[in-house]
Amino acid sequence: MTYIHHITRTGLATALLVLLPSLASAACFASYKAKQEDPLRLHFGVAQVPDSACTKAGAAQVLAPRLANDGWILLTIDAMVDETELEALKDSAGAFFLKYK
Repeated sequence: MTYIHHITRTGLATALLVLLPSLASAACFASYKAKQEDPLRLHFGVAQVPDSACTKAGAAQVLAPRLANDGWILLTIDAMVDETELEALKDSAGAFFLKYK
């Protein structure tokens, strides 16, 4: 094995060791609005969704049934949120912060 191959292999291995843990820990969250009727109740929440559903449309497909189990109707997915934005939404979401995981 040549010196160049050794450096390339070492560099690739190092890059994988650095990147893989951060990719594995990346999580996908959606902020949303939902309602119940009779009497009308509204709530804002934040929920974790699978990486495979990390779009507004995908999050809606995942969250609508979760919410429906408790009698809530999904109105809208406001935004896709990453972990760095969660703390800023915690107070606004209140009891609905990560309730529907």
